[in-house]
Amino acid sequence: MTWKATAVKTAVSNNKGEGYIDTAVKILIAVVLGALLLAGLYLLFGDVVMPTLNERIREMFNYAG
Repeated sequence: MTWKATAVKTAVSNNKGEGYIDTAVKILIAVVLGALLLAGLYLLFGDVVMPTLNERIREMFNYAG
């Protein structure tokens, strides 16, 4: 019986697989933050940068010459 109790205690106190959950959470957080960053850049480029860029290109090629 003591051998069985020692085996159970060793199995319970083993933290060898603990890093997998931590790594999965870190990857999930990185993916979510990356998606938020890309969404913000998409909104910025769609509303601010692209209209200005289109306007400058039209002005550059709209010469009466």
